[in-house]
Amino acid sequence: MTLRVLAAMSGGVDSAVAAARVAEAGHDVTGVHLALSKNPQSYRTGARGCCTVEDSHDARRAADVIGIPFYVWDMSEEFDREVVQDFVAEYESGNTPNPCLRCNEKIKFEAVLDRAVALGFDAVATGHHVRKIDGRLVRSVDGRKDQSYVLGVLTAEQIDHAMFPLGDCTKDEVRAEAERRGLSVADKPDSHDICFIADGDTAGFLNRRIGARPGPIQDEDGNVVGTHDGSHTFTVGQRKGLGLGGAAHPRYVLSIEPVNNTVTVGPRASLRVDRITGVRPVWSGCAPLTEPTDCRVQLRAHGEVYPASVVQRDGADGPELQVRLAEPATGVAPGQAVVVYDGDTVLGSATIAATARAEEAGSGVAGAAG
Repeated sequence: MTLRVLAAMSGGVDSAVAAARVAEAGHDVTGVHLALSKNPQSYRTGARGCCTVEDSHDARRAADVIGIPFYVWDMSEEFDREVVQDFVAEYESGNTPNPCLRCNEKIKFEAVLDRAVALGFDAVATGHHVRKIDGRLVRSVDGRKDQSYVLGVLTAEQIDHAMFPLGDCTKDEVRAEAERRGLSVADKPDSHDICFIADGDTAGFLNRRIGARPGPIQDEDGNVVGTHDGSHTFTVGQRKGLGLGGAAHPRYVLSIEPVNNTVTVGPRASLRVDRITGVRPVWSGCAPLTEPTDCRVQLRAHGEVYPASVVQRDGADGPELQVRLAEPATGVAPGQAVVVYDGDTVLGSATIAATARAEEAGSGVAGAAG
């Protein structure tokens, strides 16, 4: 069956090979590059595979080699509203967002997919390293490059209209195939940094957007041990850049309270949590788990996977995901996603709103989102 497929081409090697594979399979493929900034030079520079002028040129050259039509879609307003402004607002609220996850959710698989379907396309193909088996997301065979976590926010309907041609191969195999196909991006470096922070200085970017807001740094007993220029520049689990000297042992950020602009620090042991509350759950691989179910959860991109009991309950503001880890985890930050797996298969996800240690569970939770 021949499908009309829109291939999202970032300018990197993965999306180029994905588009080539879909075209070679006999589908009617059109390439599209997403322009995410009105002024691309204000974003990251250099051939990194996401959001620069060079990336647009690389994507067009790849489409020419593959022999498919190619267009550039201006998604800069949507990207600024849904990703950049959300990023700033989340940090201002004391959370730690994942902008790549947000971009996948709101741009690549909402705005783009909606437009593609309206234009008569049957599916959108991307270069993500993930498999789709029986309509469900499954980890890539290349564990180092697996991107199922950042796609865990997708709905079942979005997955139905998505194609992931690279999930059955490793990154080394993708590069070798790109070279065989004559694609100039075969050796192009991967993208790692936040694309809209050109210099990689997240704290500086946030200070320019939010402004300096001096406040106290306190220990677990409420004693002030230092000061900061803005609680929005910290994240739970952070150790470096606290400006605290003279302590006998390293201190870590335990919690961030944006209302009173206070950052609480303490020993690494105090970061250990085994209770997680997630909000806005999305179930793409099964019906909502309304009874406690043994699963595995991932708490950040490329992070560890933990055995856990997971259940969806009714909360004050809607459904909540209650997660009980079999063993404590450290550095779990509100604003990140908790993605639920059955083995390698994604079942669903939620946004982390609060965490707690077992001994605290009876009297409330720590780390609540602002």
